[in-house]
Amino acid sequence: MDTEENNVQFVIITGMSGAGKTVAVQSFEDLGFFCVDNLPPTLLPKFLELMKDASNKMNKVALVMDLRGREFFDYLFKALDELDKSSWLTPTILFLDADDSILVRRYKETRRSHPLAPSGLPLEGIRHERKILEELKGRAQIIYNTSNLKPRELREKIVAEFTANKQAFFTVNMVSFGFKNGIPIDCDLVFDVRFLPNPFYIEHMRPKTGLDKDVYDYVLKWNETKKFIEKLTDLLAFMLPHYKREGKSQLVIGIGCTGGQHRSVALAEYIGHYFEKDYNTKISHRDIKGREENA
Repeated sequence: MDTEENNVQFVIITGMSGAGKTVAVQSFEDLGFFCVDNLPPTLLPKFLELMKDASNKMNKVALVMDLRGREFFDYLFKALDELDKSSWLTPTILFLDADDSILVRRYKETRRSHPLAPSGLPLEGIRHERKILEELKGRAQIIYNTSNLKPRELREKIVAEFTANKQAFFTVNMVSFGFKNGIPIDCDLVFDVRFLPNPFYIEHMRPKTGLDKDVYDYVLKWNETKKFIEKLTDLLAFMLPHYKREGKSQLVIGIGCTGGQHRSVALAEYIGHYFEKDYNTKISHRDIKGREENA
């Protein structure tokens, strides 16, 4: 791919220590950015060369740069001047700030010393840091004061600013599985469908899975299945907006039957597709290749 035609979204996250850079970089990771924490500015030109060579794969990048690399700030400003001339990426500086009193309180709550005042008062380090960063703050395109922001609210601001598709930030992962192989450890919600009629006991369906139409139709045709789907989709339609509003980037929903071949697969497919019009939805089947006894 021609790098000149591929405009890369490039964000430098910087600002006051204790203002929320950790929350910010986690938010960018959830948005699908390739993230690097504490990249020394002296390495930025080399990193940009690597990006340009692989720009077809790295089209969203976020770097955290803070006072741990303060002796290299001259390199940073030189690199920023070069970035402004680039046509293959869109550079943005996100500067996180907070009131001095809030930063002092945060340092006291975490019992951490300020990097510029390791043995002194936090306020001394904060004031020194603010003076060092004032020029960089002046070059920032986006400045967030996080004094009155909860971590969830900061994530929401970043999502609103840095993605055109807000829905993609929250992903619903539907996972089918077999209880005989254990519950997936990353599930947030688990639903047991072993009470439904089992296609395993129909000889011609036994070697198939819930991805096969006859098995899928068999699982979904029963009144108890239809009632279960009605109640579950209603429950999830209520819960999903609340999980999203709370700031979760993804929700993993497990649907389990005995072996993970028939009932759980069919229902994960149905429910996953049911919500894909409203959410970024992914469907996977952990145990579908097992094809062992007791599906």
